[in-house]
Amino acid sequence: MHPMLLAFEWALLIEKAVLILIIISVSLLIAMYETYAERKVAAFMQDRRGPSRAGPGGILQPLADGLKLFMKEEIIPASSNRMLFVLGPGLAMLTAMMTSAVVPWSSHFEFFGRHISMQIADINIGILYIFGVVSMGVYGVMIGGWASNNKFSLLAAIRGASQIISYELAMGLAIIALLMISGSLSLRTIVEQQQAGHYYVLYQPLGFLIFLVCAFAECNRTPFDLSEADSELNMGFHLEYSSMKLGFYLFSEYINVFISSAVMATLYFGGFDIPFVNDAALGQHIGQNPLAALQALSLFLKVVCFIFFFMWVRWTVPRFRYDQLMDLGWKVLIPLALFNMLVTGFIVLLHQNHWHF
Repeated sequence: MHPMLLAFEWALLIEKAVLILIIISVSLLIAMYETYAERKVAAFMQDRRGPSRAGPGGILQPLADGLKLFMKEEIIPASSNRMLFVLGPGLAMLTAMMTSAVVPWSSHFEFFGRHISMQIADINIGILYIFGVVSMGVYGVMIGGWASNNKFSLLAAIRGASQIISYELAMGLAIIALLMISGSLSLRTIVEQQQAGHYYVLYQPLGFLIFLVCAFAECNRTPFDLSEADSELNMGFHLEYSSMKLGFYLFSEYINVFISSAVMATLYFGGFDIPFVNDAALGQHIGQNPLAALQALSLFLKVVCFIFFFMWVRWTVPRFRYDQLMDLGWKVLIPLALFNMLVTGFIVLLHQNHWHF
């Protein structure tokens, strides 16, 4: 019995290690080509060509940018806190990647008689884990700005940290209303409930809108990019960074956009569920592995739509003033989220008391 148990644990360890490697590789690849897509979207909206020199249609531009970052001189300011200066971008990158651990990317594959889940960790407090990791992301911004010993960087870090903390409150309240309906903190359970019924965006349109706005603020994306306001702060909290330390900060933003899109698709748009299709019936016709591949593709297409929306807003909406940003968070979004939570709780209570409408 003990050798079998040991063999099972090793197999599980290998499965999870391979899945982690795949998710990290895909996230980095998508982050690379998000930079290319963003520049192409901006070029289209501004009636110009965008990247066009490196490879056909500029398709190799992300590789050229990555090579440039690797080849640039590595500068650490003499008056900076050296350890924290190095820790800041690493922490930003780590927290961006850790969020992907609880996202169910598909149902499961079957290889060699094994049931291989496409989720690194199906924990029953998945949403709390996401909020715990996201709240650590503020340290990457704050440490990077403070350790540089540059007043512009520090000012940007303070603005960025206060923005992230403020919008986390409204995001958390929006999620509470969703949890009242689902009754579970597990992301896989939430996806399965939507497969059996309707997508939660139909039940929580206001909650989704609040979550979407807060996601823009959490990712430091326009119109909430006050911590990187070039015209006001000479580039923001990563002003003193160069080479791949700067690359880590830039990459972490795009990975955050990718993971935020995956979380929104999971919570409100059925995750890996294939729209207008009975997944179980389809699986009986084509087999479990092709079904799992199609489900992963379905989630990926939903994520791509959200990423395009992030880019579309960036090149359409002007940046807020800082007082407008904080007013929106504290005076508009938090009261709206509280109102949404109270209305949702009232309706759930009526349903539990057999008031059907």
